[in-house]
Amino acid sequence: MDDNLISKKDILELTGISYGQLYRWKRKNLIPEEWFIKKSSFTGQETYFPKDKILDRIDKIKNMKDDLSLDDLAAVFSPNLAEILLTKQELLIKSIVSPMAMQIFEEFHGETKVFSFDKILFAALLEKFLQSGEVSMEEGKNILETMETHYKSFEGKNGDVVLMRKFGMAICLLVTSPSEIKVDKTTKLVYKLNLNMAIEEIKTKLAEPV
Repeated sequence: MDDNLISKKDILELTGISYGQLYRWKRKNLIPEEWFIKKSSFTGQETYFPKDKILDRIDKIKNMKDDLSLDDLAAVFSPNLAEILLTKQELLIKSIVSPMAMQIFEEFHGETKVFSFDKILFAALLEKFLQSGEVSMEEGKNILETMETHYKSFEGKNGDVVLMRKFGMAICLLVTSPSEIKVDKTTKLVYKLNLNMAIEEIKTKLAEPV
């Protein structure tokens, strides 16, 4: 079994929560639907979760639920994305982007004082690609241009952002997920990121106190 995944049975035993709590939190959008991963097992089918993300989320819920109702917690973990506005300084303080990613973003966009959620997402994706160590500044701008051009047609869908390189030339793609990408021997799949996972990571960081 993938070390990055943990079974539902192990989650319940490790955290001390009940089956009912787990699925009540799911219904309240405290735990994202896409974190419930169905896999075949010798008993039929079992549910697994991304280990670090689910353990961190359950820990946060348990620590906050005495002070906030489930509806209030849902607003924390699943905010109305259209209403989110952050300043450049807030993005840096919350470590959603680094100064390097912010510099590239502003070279592409010009100085930006207030970020809507779309722009937060684009900057955060750029940050992830830069962290891979495989992406240059110019390729980062390519990623931003692709997101600017095509994201609206993917909004609300699950998709992957993919960077490939052929003979030193980079191309960025936005494809529906799950995606299986086949390339020839002269083309390198540089890096791939899932949009939904990136959005959930941003929401988690937004929920963390500064």
